[in-house]
Amino acid sequence: MISAYTGTAVRRAEAPLLAEGRGAELMQLAAYGLYAATAARLTARRGRIYGSAVTVLAGSGNNGGDALYAAARLATRGAAATAVLTSGAAHSEALAAFRAQGGTTLVLTDSNAAALARAALGADAVLDGVLGTGGSGGLRGPVRVLAEALNAARKRGQAPLVVACDLPSGVNADSGQVQGTCLHADLTVTFGAVKTGLLAGPGAAAAGEIRCIDIGLRPYLGTPDAYRLQGDDLMRLLPVPTPADHKYSRGVLGIAAGSETYPGAALMATGAALATGVGVVRYLGPDGVARLINLAHPEAVCSPDEVGDIHVQAWVAGPGAGNDEDQRRRARDAMASGLPAVIDADAIGAVRPGLHPGVVLTPHAGELTALLGSLGEDAGRADIEADPVRYARLAAERTGATVLLKGWATLAAAPTGELYSQAEATPWLATAGSGDTLSGILGALLATDRTPEDQREPGHYARLAAAAAHLHGRAGALEAADGPVQPSLLGPRIRAVVADLTKQRRRKFK
Repeated sequence: MISAYTGTAVRRAEAPLLAEGRGAELMQLAAYGLYAATAARLTARRGRIYGSAVTVLAGSGNNGGDALYAAARLATRGAAATAVLTSGAAHSEALAAFRAQGGTTLVLTDSNAAALARAALGADAVLDGVLGTGGSGGLRGPVRVLAEALNAARKRGQAPLVVACDLPSGVNADSGQVQGTCLHADLTVTFGAVKTGLLAGPGAAAAGEIRCIDIGLRPYLGTPDAYRLQGDDLMRLLPVPTPADHKYSRGVLGIAAGSETYPGAALMATGAALATGVGVVRYLGPDGVARLINLAHPEAVCSPDEVGDIHVQAWVAGPGAGNDEDQRRRARDAMASGLPAVIDADAIGAVRPGLHPGVVLTPHAGELTALLGSLGEDAGRADIEADPVRYARLAAERTGATVLLKGWATLAAAPTGELYSQAEATPWLATAGSGDTLSGILGALLATDRTPEDQREPGHYARLAAAAAHLHGRAGALEAADGPVQPSLLGPRIRAVVADLTKQRRRKFK
């Protein structure tokens, strides 16, 4: 599991080491990590470092110093290094070391910004050391010209390798917000700890791959601000049947989704739940939808019953309900059942305060805008997309439910403040029906959850929601390897990911 911290927490953790006079040591550890990661990427791209061209965008702070020291090391291996000083000044010792290795320095101004941007586009690698965790606001002035040129080239697939030093310049380390322009990176080499802003919102989209360099801050960091599940974590959360299990002990999931207008939502939620590994799916809904489900999934038990008439371990309610009042009523009853429940799509409009953490709301930014508006909070879609950490936590706090906010990086926020961020998904998953498959996966994880109630840590349901997002993202990435993703065909990919993780678990705990 990746633990992330705010920039404020990281600076606080650095303070005792800086007080001991270890600032130069920390900088060298960071710079070496930045050098090594850049060298590996450059070698993978062009076969060798010798003869490559490296441009450093160096601000006046420690981030610029880290980047200059890293570039000096690259120069010792035959790279031609140019430093563009974005504020007219730079870390003096690092600049001296850079020049000692033959590095060329230029001062960025309004008059030469366009020319230096063209030169940077011709480099093999650009090291972004303009702003660090203490920076605020987006990039401005001539450095913005450089960033916009590099970002535009990236969209065309013509940009050099861009490596961010600690975090992409222009990204808020605490939230991932970008106020204006930031420089997008292929790789972010972050120091001491992963920053929350690299896992959420625009910051997550700008960060690229994240590598964390240990510089000795762990004893001073305190409680993480956010988390990201990895494969080993998902492996432990997936349901694995035992010889003593039967279909009911493996979990019964109730699904009240779909309508005559939108039958596909029910089919996709049901298929995803079955592929994840649940003992029984009980579908409640219109006869026409039930017939379609049984044609595709004959193992599903379908009926027109009410929520209170059947025994299940968890619910999925809302996807594709449309204007079907019976399905809307079932969704409200699922929320009030006291059981874990996934509340998605058309059912989110019925959400009111007073829910429990086992109720997981799964809005996208537009749906969260409407929900927060109904709770008296003024937040537009653009506000939520710019600062999803804030609004996911706010919605969880106001409703008492867990909130899974879908996006480039999907966030799972617990009402007690715990936050998870998952970014395994491919952009090809941004298509109709994708959310229905995610709801089915999450419903299966809730129904098969065997964690004793007295052993559920704060944020337990946020962790399960994050696991569902992780599994959904990996399945989508598998499908995208063969072309555009069709959510109704994700079932085999979900099973493949579950099978792989189950094999890993058996090997690890053999």
